[in-house]
Amino acid sequence: MADPLLRLDDVEQSYGDERVLDGISFEMDRQDVQVLIGPSGSGKSTILRCINRLVEIDDGDIELDGDSIFTMDENDLRRQVGMVFQDFNLFAHLTAIENVTLGLKHVLDMDDEAATEKAERQLEQVGLLDQRDSYPAELSGGQKQRVGIARALAMDPKLMLFDEPTSALDPELIGEVLEVMRDLADQGMTMLVVTHEMGFAREAATDIMFLDDGRIVEHGPPEQLFEAPEQERTAEFLERLTALHGGIHG
Repeated sequence: MADPLLRLDDVEQSYGDERVLDGISFEMDRQDVQVLIGPSGSGKSTILRCINRLVEIDDGDIELDGDSIFTMDENDLRRQVGMVFQDFNLFAHLTAIENVTLGLKHVLDMDDEAATEKAERQLEQVGLLDQRDSYPAELSGGQKQRVGIARALAMDPKLMLFDEPTSALDPELIGEVLEVMRDLADQGMTMLVVTHEMGFAREAATDIMFLDDGRIVEHGPPEQLFEAPEQERTAEFLERLTALHGGIHG
């Protein structure tokens, strides 16, 4: 049986005296779509940032494709692990296609023609080839996020991390980003997603992890967590979320 693509082993992380991650352990196989849910401050985004080494851990280990990420060159790690941020992180002075080609040229050393050709394919994949020459200020929030996804995909990552990719969007723009993410899941992209979009979690996730206070409280397939959660804390969180958003089927 193949080794998991991603393994976290008893990961601990703190900010000063505050313990943020308290013994986080889980694995992801290739083509898994795992969704992290939980209240604000439970450690969900910190897990993503530890995997990408934007935040260093205090103890434990994280392996990607059988190798500890702490033995890897950080640029090599970030070539293999794409990340999509909630606030887009696009360069305002660059067009959509320039944002996508930047890493291809400066990290992968592709020439202009090859980088442009690849960037156009990625923009087409997210439905934005017609906006290739637009600047971020000329794009909607949903379009900016899709450029961010195209930029991450262009590096041919083994794993995609999504940190609340729709939380900064107007409600009517959320769907276009989730549609791109569903398409990626259907194509077999391995994805670890922090989101409050329970409809996406129910439809696209292979597994869901519920976090609270830096610990994984419950981990299982969507039907288990949504229909018959084993932990009272999980049921309480989902009930509150359902009351707030009017359901988890959307």
